[in-house]
Order: sequence, then C-alpha cells, then structure tokens
Amino acid sequence: MSIKRRTRIEPTFSMSSMTDIIFLLLIFFMITSTMVAPNAIKVLLPQSKKQSTIKAVSHVVIDKNLNMYVALGNEEEKPVTLAELPARLNSAKNDTTDLFVSLYADESVPYKNVVEVLNVANENHLKMVLATRPPEK
Repeated sequence: MSIKRRTRIEPTFSMSSMTDIIFLLLIFFMITSTMVAPNAIKVLLPQSKKQSTIKAVSHVVIDKNLNMYVALGNEEEKPVTLAELPARLNSAKNDTTDLFVSLYADESVPYKNVVEVLNVANENHLKMVLATRPPEK
C-alpha cells in the first residue's frame, strides 16, 4: 500500500520579478533615449511635401545667426567660414563614391547664403541635398 500526500506540490515559476526587471529596463531606455540630441544646433528647417532618402556622408548647418558649421561623418559640428568650407568638405571626399552633403539651413537664412554654399559644392563637384522637415498634419 503506497502512501499518498493530501496536498499536491505543483512546480510553478513566478514571473512577477522578471516583469519588474523588464519594466525597469524599459523605463531606463525611454529616459536615456530622450536625452540623446542628434543635432546639437537648433535649426528650424523649411517644410516640404517630399523627403529625400539619400544618406549624406557629411552635413553643413547654417543657423539663424548665419553661423556655419560642418560635420563630417559621425563627428560633432565644428564652426567654419565660407572660405574654409571647400577644404573641409574635400577632406571627406572619396574617389570611389559620390559625396552627398546635406545642407541644414534655418528657414530665416537669406537665400543668398544658401546659394553661396551650393556654389561651393558645385565648384568642388559635390552633390548637395537640402534638408527639410515634413509638413505638419
């Protein structure tokens, strides 16, 4: 005759501690992702209906005070004058691929300043992409 227990022990696993850890990680990543600033220089871009899908290797930023900055690759933006711009952009130029340069110009920047940067790019055989923001809905 075998003796049986009255209370049966069932193997279970409590997931409550695991979900607490997951929620803490989720909150941590949500908070840290808001602190990352892709563009440190604030520029209000003009609106456009179509957005370009070209990935630019470097970018030129003109802020509302007509200060010009250049960033090559993943570098930080560095101030530059119009005379220094060709040398700075040509330092990232590679013979095997076309260099696309994004131009981030504030919408209050006069058209003349934008054309000056476009002329520098044209003289140095660089392809320029004008950055815009999507239309507000």
